Amino acid sequence: MLVLTGAGISTESGIPDFRSPGGLWTRYDPRKLTFDLFCSRLETRRDYWRLATETYPILRDAEPNAAHRAVAEIERAGKLLCLVTQNVDGLHLKAGSSRERTVEIHGSSLRATCIDCGAEHDREQLHRLLLAGKVEVPSCELCGGRVKPATISFGQSMPEKETARAFAAAGDCDLLIVIGSSLVVYPAASLPDVAVKAGASLVIVNNEATPKDDLAAALVRGAAGESMTMLLRGAGLADGAQLSPRS
Repeated sequence: MLVLTGAGISTESGIPDFRSPGGLWTRYDPRKLTFDLFCSRLETRRDYWRLATETYPILRDAEPNAAHRAVAEIERAGKLLCLVTQNVDGLHLKAGSSRERTVEIHGSSLRATCIDCGAEHDREQLHRLLLAGKVEVPSCELCGGRVKPATISFGQSMPEKETARAFAAAGDCDLLIVIGSSLVVYPAASLPDVAVKAGASLVIVNNEATPKDDLAAALVRGAAGESMTMLLRGAGLADGAQLSPRS
């Protein structure tokens, strides 16, 4: 089984959909925060880190919900080939999904890397420095290069290894469950096409219609947590205790 998740799985953990009305992209123009501009303009890097400083605590402090725990339960039951998430919040890993089977295809806001030398940087430490006003635009301690949250920005190339792994899993799975994705952001939105073409069944769990609904063997309309709890109970993979918050 392959699972693909999008923003709708994390809104139930209090993480806003930044593309929705009133979201961050109504206050920050994504056209002014492209990867090329980040690389070439100090002003853009300053704006980008201002945005990142606003969003980081929300993502860092969020807790997984029943849908995240359901995906982790699928893996524990030995039924998961791969989890591909479009989210950058790290909630699947916090819920217990293994890093080995998780593909964060759009990266993670909880990490930071130098785009010049690839060095990893402590995201929490950077956040504290930014809050304290000690830096406005972090630079790499090793090479002096440009440090960026480890997410895929507008105009930035998708990570080759992660993308290849996601599409390989789509071609190999017998079932693809899509949870909380609008299926309009590519290349991840192509995964249902690849899976169905290869003979897999498609199940879409989402509050609203998606462009791939006509490919689905089953559509589940409703909240991600409640819907996934119902599906796992129906499959005999979990009970209420297993999907409740862990102490």
